[in-house]
Amino acid sequence: MSEYIWRKPIISIFRERTVNREIDPFVVIRAKQLKLVLGVNQKYSGTIDDFFTLMGDADYLTSPEGKVDHYVMCWFDDAEPDMSKDFRRLRGVTFNGAVSFNEDEKTGKRTYNATFKAEHAKIT
Repeated sequence: MSEYIWRKPIISIFRERTVNREIDPFVVIRAKQLKLVLGVNQKYSGTIDDFFTLMGDADYLTSPEGKVDHYVMCWFDDAEPDMSKDFRRLRGVTFNGAVSFNEDEKTGKRTYNATFKAEHAKIT
């Protein structure tokens, strides 16, 4: 079982569509940590810890439609010195309702946490 961790990634999330593919992410987030574990049958599971929205609407992930939707997540690995090799991508991502948030009482800012599963990954 392999485990990968990225600290402070900026992640673009797209709805996965076979027809009329999205070219712009519906949400861009900044996370404290992204953790990915390669499990049985080459399937992945992971967590996104303490993330907040930079652009778009992360609340879609907690909506009834968002809970059953499939996603593509993309980010760059800042630790990789070769810019041609730093792009990372997960496909077939499902959150299955495992997205929660805390809201700061003073500012109203939401900080989210999520667990997910992914069918395919490009991480190296």
